[in-house]
Amino acid sequence: MSNKVQTHTGYLTGHCLVAMPAMGDPRFEGTVIYLCTHSAEGAMGLVVNRGLDDISFPDIVDQLGIAPTPLCETIRVQFGGPVDMGRGFVLHTRDYHNEGTLMVNDGVALTATLDVLRAIAAGEGPRQVLMALGYAGWSPGQLDKELRENVWLTVPADGALLFDVALEEKYTEAMRRLGIDPHLLSDSAGHA
Repeated sequence: MSNKVQTHTGYLTGHCLVAMPAMGDPRFEGTVIYLCTHSAEGAMGLVVNRGLDDISFPDIVDQLGIAPTPLCETIRVQFGGPVDMGRGFVLHTRDYHNEGTLMVNDGVALTATLDVLRAIAAGEGPRQVLMALGYAGWSPGQLDKELRENVWLTVPADGALLFDVALEEKYTEAMRRLGIDPHLLSDSAGHA
């Protein structure tokens, strides 16, 4: 088996989408979404600021037949998006990869295989991780249309925003990086 690493580039790949107050879709209100891919074929990303309280990482690995360890206790499971909620995705630093890993950018990778969960439980996984159930997806041209309609703002992402900022502070931090106070944003978008 090859240990080749997949690489994908796209216009907003590796950036975050920040929901505008007039979003209108309760599934995405107040969210920050890390785009793992964005190209002419569509886009896929993970919500990085909405935790799930009804399932824990030790519960997930135990259900998959992986012995949970104390290392598993520190990982919070997050709502990655409304598509395929039964599927898990691990967004992580690039210090771990297997043949199913997608290297998103210079600092971030995405793996959706059982191997990464085994490695995390054994203390051999990536240095920093974000575990998400489900994902957000857009068909070809759909995200571009939403961007033109001012549904999302975009901000470059980095490991600090993804892994270090507290879950509850990511939206405010993403807005701050854009020089915006989220409390001053209007609920209605307009065009000049």
